[in-house]
Amino acid sequence: MNQRYLRADGTGVPIETTAVVCRFKGQAAHLVFVRDCTEREMAELERAELQEQLQQAQKMESVGQLAGGVAHDFNNILMVQKGYCELMKLELREGDPLAASLAHIEASAERATALTRQLLAFSRKQTLQPTVLDLNILVESLDDMLHRLVGEDVDLVMSLASEPALVKADSVQLEQVLVNLAANARDAMPRGGSLAIAVSPVEIDDSYGESHAGVEPGPYVMLSVSDTGSGMDAETKRRIFEPFYTTKGEGRGTGLGLSTVYGIVHQSGGSIWVYSEPGNGTTFRVYLPQAEGEPEPVAPPEVGAAGGKGQLILIVEDEPSLRSLASLMIERLEYRAVEAANGGEALILVEEEGLRPDLLLTDVIMPGMSGSVLVERLRKTLPDLRVIFMSGYPDSAMANHGIIDSDISFLQKPFSMSGLAAKVRATLGMGSS
Repeated sequence: MNQRYLRADGTGVPIETTAVVCRFKGQAAHLVFVRDCTEREMAELERAELQEQLQQAQKMESVGQLAGGVAHDFNNILMVQKGYCELMKLELREGDPLAASLAHIEASAERATALTRQLLAFSRKQTLQPTVLDLNILVESLDDMLHRLVGEDVDLVMSLASEPALVKADSVQLEQVLVNLAANARDAMPRGGSLAIAVSPVEIDDSYGESHAGVEPGPYVMLSVSDTGSGMDAETKRRIFEPFYTTKGEGRGTGLGLSTVYGIVHQSGGSIWVYSEPGNGTTFRVYLPQAEGEPEPVAPPEVGAAGGKGQLILIVEDEPSLRSLASLMIERLEYRAVEAANGGEALILVEEEGLRPDLLLTDVIMPGMSGSVLVERLRKTLPDLRVIFMSGYPDSAMANHGIIDSDISFLQKPFSMSGLAAKVRATLGMGSS
């Protein structure tokens, strides 16, 4: 029989009582065993919590795969909208009344592109540029911006580590993590409150790893963001990182802010945990593996000039609208373009018709023959063929899955004509991208 008794201090203790009939000194008796089940109950609770964490992680992985696929398809659609909009603007005369309409179309496409970037961030399929950086310096550099973001009614306090807090991550993406967490805290405190941001080195031991699914023991840098806002109930806390899930009113956000944070942190090799109760505020803790070495300087971006000299570019793309757009862009940049709808057509042009392109611009994922297989086949005939891959997925995602080489030239859709120009010039050895 299982019962719960109260200790003298008022706390409960689970008790398991078992009785058996026996004889004692020649008389019938009952032998009663009373067992304190506190440790067993705690172990069962920990197992249940770990199981829930595992199920949640599996759910987020599945949703992430779906989000990445949706973002890929939308990037192809946006490529057509943005590309033709850019080409039309080049044809307009100064003062043309169509310019305002095109500007609205372009702005709308940019907003949609931003949404697909957030979906790719959540699905951990965006391109990161990790460097060794000191998280103290990054957080401190955002002090003024974060004060403006949260407003005068929120008391913002920063607490930095007394020693360098080195991590290897993309500085721009980590800034996005901090800004999104601060904005979420601000929205939870409409009447003002306190926001504490802290950086500290921590050592995660085996016991912590056992109670937090997917966390490996070792040295980490912890970024903590705590507010005194309204807090969350269990259901909100369970779903808080799901894309498009929001407790805010209509028109007050897309529900992608925290899912973006989740994706960036996990793609950076870290983990994020939320601690909250209704009325008691919320704390987010981000754990990033400690890095060794010195912070790396950020190199300024190089700019490539537009314009070719009539070089021949073979464009392979299974989507007709994207293929036509890429061809128009290439010709506008003073190159010559030849189109192929798939890898088979491209092979016929080169192997049977003797086409000798200076550069191959090809989609990566196509029906029948992938871009990487096409390159392998073409280089048997043209060993020095220069190649640019393009895709709605980022290069890092496909390189991680072995679809393309990580060091090959790559353009992520949707790309601009200036981006295409710089990449083509760099690949042809005419300048830097």
